Parts: sequence; C-alpha cells; structure tokens
Amino acid sequence: MAEQRLKTSIAILGSGDVGATLAYTLLQNPICSEVILVDPKRELLEAQVRDLGDATYGGRAATKIRAGTHQEAGQADIVVITAGAKQKPDESRLSLLRRNLQILSSIFTSMSPISPHAILLLVANPVDILTYFARKLSGLPESQVLGTGTSLDSARLRGILAQKAQVSPSSIDAYVLGEHGESQFVAWSNASIGSTPLRLALSQHLTDEFKTDIETHTRGAAGAIIAAKGCTAYGIGNVAASICKYILFDSRTVRPLSFYQTSLGCCLSMPAVIGRKGILRAMPIQLDGDEQKLLEVCAEGLRAVIEGAEKELKADDELRHALEKHA
Repeated sequence: MAEQRLKTSIAILGSGDVGATLAYTLLQNPICSEVILVDPKRELLEAQVRDLGDATYGGRAATKIRAGTHQEAGQADIVVITAGAKQKPDESRLSLLRRNLQILSSIFTSMSPISPHAILLLVANPVDILTYFARKLSGLPESQVLGTGTSLDSARLRGILAQKAQVSPSSIDAYVLGEHGESQFVAWSNASIGSTPLRLALSQHLTDEFKTDIETHTRGAAGAIIAAKGCTAYGIGNVAASICKYILFDSRTVRPLSFYQTSLGCCLSMPAVIGRKGILRAMPIQLDGDEQKLLEVCAEGLRAVIEGAEKELKADDELRHALEKHA
C-alpha cells in the first residue's frame, strides 16, 4: 500500500521581492507544512531563507522554510512562478515577454519531470502570455495551470468601490476581466453590493466619468507604485497566498483568474471556481454588448502577441539547431 502523504508543500520559484513577500505571508498565515524557495542566485536565496527563518522563531509559525532545487519544486503540491525580469518604470507588461519566456523555458527544463498532481500558479508578468506558454511547457492538464491574472486588479476595484459606497470590501461583488494589463476592463453590468446591483446602490455616482476614473485607477495602480518604489510586492504576495489557500483547502472559491479560454484561443481572466485540482470549472458571466466587444478585442491582442512570440521562438530554435550542427 502506498504511504499516505501527510505533508503539503508550496514551492516558490524566484526569491526576489514578490517571491520573498509571498513566502513571508505563507509563514505568517500557515496553510502548508513547508515552503521551498528556489533561485539560481544562491547568495540571495540563502540570505532570504535565513531572514525568513528568523520570522518563524516567535513560536506562531507552523510552516518550515528551506532552500530547494528546481527538481524538488517540481514535486510540490503548488508551484508558484514569480521569477522573471523585473518590470521597469513605464515598461509595458508585454515588453517583458521575450526575456521571461526564456526564463520560463529554463525553469521547466530544470523541474522536469513535474508531479502530475502539481498545481502551477503563474505570477510573473506578462502573466496571461506566460500562463498560455506554461500550459505547453509543463505538460500538465489545462485545469492545473493558472495565473493570478486580474485578481489584484479586482481587489483594488472592490476596495475603491467600498470606499465610495461606505461598505466593507467583502460586500462588493465586482470583477476586472480580460488581460492583466492595458486592455483589461471592468464588468460594470455584473457589479453589485450584496444583492443590489451597483447601478441602484450607487445610482447618483455611477456616471461615465466615475467609471473612467475607477478604471484608470485600477489599471494604473501598479505602474504608479513601480515608478515610486521599483516594484509591487505586498498586494500580489497576499493575493497569491490567498489563491494557494483556496487550492490546498479545496475552498471552491470564485475568483477572476487567468486560464485557457477555448473559445478565445488564449489565457485571460474570467471568473472560475478554484479548488484542490486547480480550475474546477469556469463560472459563466453575462456581459453586456460593450463588455463583450472589449473581451474580444483583448483576446485578439493577446493572440497576436502569442503568434508573434511563437514565430520568434521557432526562429530561435532553428538558429540554435543550425549552430549546433556546424559547431
């Protein structure tokens, strides 16, 4: 009889600002037996593990933190990929694509073979594009590969709407959908406070100008933070930790996550039920005509980027094979 597995582990690939913040959040709010931190920068990795280990000595933490290898990470219950080239001020997420695809390919080569039961969570940007390619590179089922997508954008949206309505953010049901980037949009037609549609709850405020201001805030918040301090870490670290909790606890929570949309031919954020096996099912959402057009435009833009990236990757492979042949 196979030995029952009692330990649960979360591997974090990348020990930079986001990876370290996620690890710290998981230590302070324990949901697994151990956190495995992986990074090719050994000096940084060891320093982060020692520093994070110090945070466990107060007696509260039930989770252990240690450095590990890519192969060990591939056997974890959840593999979170935060590793990637750092986004520069005013740099679009899509401009990061080529460098981060190379990093992603290297990661999967080093992790092979990956546990068939692992759930893969992409955090690095551009998250929708990387999630799309991670499906192919990992060999895992579609449902086990997902990205944080617009989860943080939606949290920002709920926060600002809660301030306007003077209610708790947990009472707000509203989503930012599509790309985690410039073409994202707010599904205003589905937004509500409790069971009350937003158009009734905020009838005096819900003008076109009001909507535009909020959309600009949710879309530009990350850029403003990066311009001032060089990165965003706390918000996305907390969101990623919550997603890990939903998975390990099989909570079947509905969140906007980036996963493959068969009808659109790309990965982008739509509401989904998340649990122990990853994306359990998509949650249907009725968009109005304008929102449906925005979704289609968003998908068209992402598909164009994917097609361009696939051509470049094919050209790179052909060049590498030619050089190896004549070496």
